[in-house]
Amino acid sequence: MSDNENKTVNPVIDDEHEKRWYVVNTYSGHENRVKENLEKRVESMGIQDSLFRILVAEEPVIDVKNNKQVEKMQNMFPGYVFVEMIMTDDAWYVVRNTPGVTGFIGSSGGGAKPFPVSPVEMESILRRIGQSEKKVVVDFAVGDTVRILSGPFSGMEGRVNAMNDQTQTASILTMLFGRETPTDIPYNDLQKVTD
Repeated sequence: MSDNENKTVNPVIDDEHEKRWYVVNTYSGHENRVKENLEKRVESMGIQDSLFRILVAEEPVIDVKNNKQVEKMQNMFPGYVFVEMIMTDDAWYVVRNTPGVTGFIGSSGGGAKPFPVSPVEMESILRRIGQSEKKVVVDFAVGDTVRILSGPFSGMEGRVNAMNDQTQTASILTMLFGRETPTDIPYNDLQKVTD
């Protein structure tokens, strides 16, 4: 077997060129400060092409004070910040040396780069904090007439046949080629037609 054939059979995993999520350990209570520091460093050190989203996983909780319900944000993972990045040497160095960062989770130390968070786990976290699919509040319901605002059907009107809050899309019955045809359109691209 030649060297070229061997490379094809056993491809080397090249994390250095793939965007992944990593977990950064911080001092507890300093998560938002670390996020701000990282965002500033991305700009000042010019690594926008390898460090993308920086996330403190917070979810709304209801707190009752003086018989009043108050909604506040609570950190789901105290002491941790999620960073979406391409694990280049420069990006790794910048994140590790950001004030408040104590290290990466999944690194064995001694200069070893960390393991990324599995996409399934990260999707679950993003969905839980509302970052996976932005929830859109709509003023239409099944049976209403809506106008499509963008895309190939822009300007067309149709009737809402079904709604899927999970995917944030509605099935719209539009007239195509002389017959009613269902088309899935994102909520953001729809507007209720008022009489």
